[in-house]
This record gives sequence, structure tokens and C-alpha cells, in this order.
Amino acid sequence: LPTHFPEAVVEEAAAIPESIDGGELEKREEWRDREVFTIDPEDARDFDDAIYVHEFHPDEGGGWELAVHIADVSHYVRAGSALDREAKKRGNSVYLADRVIPMLPEKLSNGLCSLKPGVDRLTHAVIMRFDRQARQTSVRFASAVIRSRRRYTYEEAFARLNLSLGEISRLDSEEASLGRHLKRAWELAGELRKRRFENGALDLDFPEVRAIIDKEGRAIGVKRIEYDESHQLIEEFMLAANEAVAYETKNATAPSLYRVHEDPDPGKLMEFGEQTRGYGYVVGDVTLRVELQKVLRQIRGKPEEHSLKIALLKSLKRAAYSAEPLGHYGLAKLNYTHFTSPIRRYADLVVHRVLRRLAEGRKAQSTSDAADATPGQGRLAEIAKHISETERIAADAEQETQRMKLLEYLLKLAADDRSKPFDGIVYDVRPIGAFVELTGLMIKGLIRKEDLPSGHGIRLDAVRNRFVGFHGKPYLAVGQKVKVRVVRVDRSRGFVDFVLATQL
Repeated sequence: LPTHFPEAVVEEAAAIPESIDGGELEKREEWRDREVFTIDPEDARDFDDAIYVHEFHPDEGGGWELAVHIADVSHYVRAGSALDREAKKRGNSVYLADRVIPMLPEKLSNGLCSLKPGVDRLTHAVIMRFDRQARQTSVRFASAVIRSRRRYTYEEAFARLNLSLGEISRLDSEEASLGRHLKRAWELAGELRKRRFENGALDLDFPEVRAIIDKEGRAIGVKRIEYDESHQLIEEFMLAANEAVAYETKNATAPSLYRVHEDPDPGKLMEFGEQTRGYGYVVGDVTLRVELQKVLRQIRGKPEEHSLKIALLKSLKRAAYSAEPLGHYGLAKLNYTHFTSPIRRYADLVVHRVLRRLAEGRKAQSTSDAADATPGQGRLAEIAKHISETERIAADAEQETQRMKLLEYLLKLAADDRSKPFDGIVYDVRPIGAFVELTGLMIKGLIRKEDLPSGHGIRLDAVRNRFVGFHGKPYLAVGQKVKVRVVRVDRSRGFVDFVLATQL
């Protein structure tokens, strides 16, 4: 992973003016007078997206207008420039447990491109109209200028969404107006979400656990991130914008990049079905999308939800980038792309350029605008392959650093003589022992067979995914809740050994 930007990139970023040229502002759609706002993680600094929702009066036909404003990175990062070449090489930003390795220099990623509140920012907007059933009736695209009214964290937005309209009305006038706007936005997002699952999308989201890192880089705690309505609201709006852009580029037959998720191998889905039955669930033919959705509904909120969703993800193919619109299995969409995060993903930056050239009427690449020429189909296929690989490397690095820091915190807890046993759930049983996931930390480890109490005649019943004692009496089975203590941690290999804290 790169740690420093080349000098040419730093110099190019430094030369970009801090202020926006007045002539540029005149060419853009004016949105600074609208109540546009952002919702992001608490520690985020690169604000890619902002939203605006207007609800139409029944006399106007009802429904909503949704504007998704995305940072106009392509205005600052020209194709072929040193900034562009470095962004392409990196492919994406990398969010490690203790630091961020950005795709673009900080002046852009956290500065000029970031949609901070109270400052003018250039955006590329997708403006959609929906009827009362959240069916899209129109879409248009615009180069715009905004001035965000408010930066919400997910926690703040969730708290506002849980207030009644009466409670919101008692806030100061600006906060009350924004609070009502959030409520309005969730009304639309909720309908979009409902329609999406009716159309076959898979609910693959689950809570995350992240290590809390101090200034010295030490893990001092954990934070559980729930996938609540504030996250769902942003997800639905970004999905709608990404899909709208994908349809636009496909219908225009313009060479572009797409986010694709190919259909899974039926055999792997059937293996997932067997694993789910091991937890005691009644499972149909999970090669059928409707049956897979039933399983996901059954496990929602259960202790084993995380383990089973991870198992399902392993049964599915990995999403990737392609120069062909091959569809997205998990989202149940025929056309999908990435457009909404150009500060941190190179794919989105490319798609912004494609959309801009379409809006400009496909100007000849030999004109003065040649610096922003978009690649042809063959070159896009090469870019898609490259950024799919950089994304995989980034995801592996992010997961690995988080796992290491969570293990560091687990060791700290286990070393405390006053520490209580950890709650866990058995998610697999093999001849070597029972695999357990800690329900609070989502860390996985093993109770080795030799560490099980002797004198119980314990043996493996592989057919039923369990260990049994004398006379076949169940002892440890998949789906069983247990209390464990940590006995060994191999941080370099990521292995954790548990023992039962209480006799079963």
C-alpha cells in the first residue's frame, strides 16, 4: 500500500485554487438556497455525498423529488494528469483500523472536494422524481453548486429520526426544519427499501464491530455499528443514484464502467442451505432467490445472523468492476454502477467523466476538452480489472488491521483477572473441535476437542454438526450459546483458542 504521494502529485494539488471561479459558478445549477445536508460516519472527513428531498403536495401529484449531490472531483482531477494517474494506480482509498490511506491528496479529499457545511462546493447531481409508491418517474443530471446546511453523523441522524414531529418542533427553527427534512427523507427511503426487497434484493447487511484506537495506536475499546435507519436512508438514495447513472450510460451506448455481481454457483448455495439447517432452520431450495430471502428473514436478529451471513457471502461471487453491464445479483438490478464516491473510488471518477461528456453532447475528443476524454471499451476493461484488484487488496488490508486490533483488545480483556467469561455461539463443528464466535466482539476462535472435559465420552456426530457424550447425549452443537475464556492467542496467524468457562 502506498504511504506517500509523488512530488508531482503534491505540486499539482497545491496549484489548485482554493476559491471557485465565478464563471464556473454561473454555468452551474444553483442549489445553495436549498436545504442540502450530509450524513456520514463520526470520524469521516471525505464527504462525497449530500442529499435533498422535497415532498410534493397531493395537488401536485404527490410523491417526492430526490437530489443526490456528489462531489465533482472530475472538475479538479483531469484525465491524464499526475493526480489522475496516481488515483488510477491506487484505485481507491484504504481505511485501516488506525489511519486512512487516501486515493487523493488531503487538499482534495478532505478539502476542496469534501462537501463540508457552510462552504460552496461543486457537485454532480442526480435529480429523481418518485410517485407515492416510490416508482421513479423521471431523472435528470446537473452540474451544480451547493452549500451544505448541516453535517449529521449517523448517530445524530438516527436520534433525529427517532424523535416525534412534536419533539422536533421544539428544536430551534433551523434544526426543526432539518429534522422534518430527515423524516421526509426516511419516508421515501423506507418505500424504496421495501420495493427493492420485493424485487428480490438480498439483505446482506449486519452490524460491525470496530476497534477504538487511541493516539498511540493502541486498541482501547470496541464500537458496535448498527445498520440502522440512518445508514439505510443513505444506502437507498445512493443505490437509486447509481442505478439511474448506469441506465443513462447504457442507454446512450457510451463506454463506461459498471459494478457487477455475477450469479452464484448453485452448489455453493446448497452448501449454505445445509449449514443453515444445522442451526435448526427449515430451509427450502436456496438456489431460488425467494427461498434465500426467506432464510435471511428467519435469521434476522438472531445470535447466529452474523456467522450465517458471512457464510452466505462466501457462497456468493465477489462483486467487481466491468466494462459490460452484467447485472448485480445481490441487489437484483440489471444495471448498476458506482458513481457516488469519487473522492475514494477511481471507478466513480471515471463514470463522472462519462456522464459529463454525455451531458456535453459527446464533444469531439480532438477539441480543447481532450484532457477529459473518456477511455474506450478496451481501456475500460483494463481499468476495471485493475481497480477490482486494488479494491480486493484494500478490503483485505482493512479487515486484517481491524482483526489485529480486535485481537489486541481481546488480549487486554483476557489478561484482566477480573474479566468475565465471553458470550459466544458455536457456528461450526469439526473433528478438531467446536468453532465459536464471540457475540459481542464478533471474533472467531476454537474450542479444541482435547480441551473439552474428559470423562464424558465426547465424540463427533458429523451428520448433525455436534459433539455428543455417552449414549449420544448432545454436548456441543451448531447454534448453541456458550460462555468461554481465552487460553491462547496467536496474533500473527489470527488464531484464538477458547475453553468452556462453565461445564455443560
